[in-house]
Amino acid sequence: MLEVTLVLAAVLALGLAVLLASVLTAPAMIMVAIGALLLGLAVGVPTGFWYHVLLYRIVSARVPVPRKWWLSPSALHVHLTDADRRRIWLWYRLGGIGFVLSVVGGLAAIAGLLMAR
Repeated sequence: MLEVTLVLAAVLALGLAVLLASVLTAPAMIMVAIGALLLGLAVGVPTGFWYHVLLYRIVSARVPVPRKWWLSPSALHVHLTDADRRRIWLWYRLGGIGFVLSVVGGLAAIAGLLMAR
């Protein structure tokens, strides 16, 4: 699932770069892309952090949590009940959306910088 998301983010970033390149000048494209990057960070970092906190609190009460659980937190979802999934679902999705927006904004900013060169 992660790989599919990353590929989709890369394709979306490429499409966004092509669209922005045809509509905006390079400096304007860079500013829009950096804005998307900052918005993604503003949304993704706090919500992703809270998702990890909630997941750890829920799962650690039931089973021992592996030392590097945060590298693949979705592997711990098997220990969640339906009520637990509903509790973390919003934070999980918002963190993911923020991450994708950050990646797309960063890649579009890089494309804009390369175009300005």
